[in-house]
Amino acid sequence: LQHRRGIHLSAPAAIQVTVRDALNQALDEELERDERVFLLGEEVAQYDGAYKISRGLWKKYGDKRVIDTPISEMGFTGIAVGAAMAGLRPVCEFMTFNFSMQAIDQVINSAAKTCYMSAGSIAVPIVFRGPNGASAGVAAQHSQCFAAWYGHCPGLKVVSPWSSEDAKGLLKASIRDDNPVVMLENELLYGVPFEMSEQAQSKDFIVPIGKAKIERQGTHVTLVSHSRPVGHCLEAAAVLAKEGVECEVINLRTIRPMDIETVEASVVKTNHLVTVEGGWPQFGVGAEICARIMEGSAFNYLDAPAVRVTGADVPMPYAKILEDNCIPQVKDIIFAVKKALNV
Repeated sequence: LQHRRGIHLSAPAAIQVTVRDALNQALDEELERDERVFLLGEEVAQYDGAYKISRGLWKKYGDKRVIDTPISEMGFTGIAVGAAMAGLRPVCEFMTFNFSMQAIDQVINSAAKTCYMSAGSIAVPIVFRGPNGASAGVAAQHSQCFAAWYGHCPGLKVVSPWSSEDAKGLLKASIRDDNPVVMLENELLYGVPFEMSEQAQSKDFIVPIGKAKIERQGTHVTLVSHSRPVGHCLEAAAVLAKEGVECEVINLRTIRPMDIETVEASVVKTNHLVTVEGGWPQFGVGAEICARIMEGSAFNYLDAPAVRVTGADVPMPYAKILEDNCIPQVKDIIFAVKKALNV
């Protein structure tokens, strides 16, 4: 009616924002909103962060809110966990989650289990964040995906963003949560721009932890993924659409607690399931999704076995051509979909 009267309503002002800038916005807004929030980690302050996620925050908030630490994950993670127990809300950055293994006792035994073991009397509101999974040319000791490791542990919440809206909304939700949250980012996404809606630009915007997002509607097969492979799934879906195959793409966003209800509803609709992840196959996120579907009512709707697309079951090689063959590619997803559909 408005259009007929010649009144043209402008669309909401969406803008392009990189994942790096989305994370920086989230940290800035939460540091400003709550004086208990502080950031610590290697090179987060004077150097503006190894990946420039914390750019400008040290100059704005000072030494007590943005803290450079020695190269000792066990030490500064322990300090952060203790601070959370004492009522502060630390954001603890790992330069890569591979280095979190130096501090895994603090993350699991100190942070994750304390609320339960204290019968709820001690909350540990802390966020452990940083790049996770394979980057480019950093070989086996810097390329591991920890989604399955941390997703295995009760007491932790584990989130894994893909887009800029995911990154900003999940980080803000994680900082405000009273539980320890592991936020698994992806270094190769930091410089990627995504459209950010007007709503997501608000200081009040959060993405609820534990809720998946359907990135593309489809009717023939359900693709479930998290982090960078979500983009690969959307690329594969675009190619398959030209061949008449409509993929429903689900961005998990959260590894624990997992939104299995959204996956089940999609499988009931499409009757086929393909999971995609950058991590290793054995005991992986895809394995858990397949098991949960197998055990639930959605299993009765499957017309074919579920198919997993994962990283190769080897330590990551350094050579680029070998690395490419160890990480799920768009062609691998297309092959898996055709296998599931028997076409």
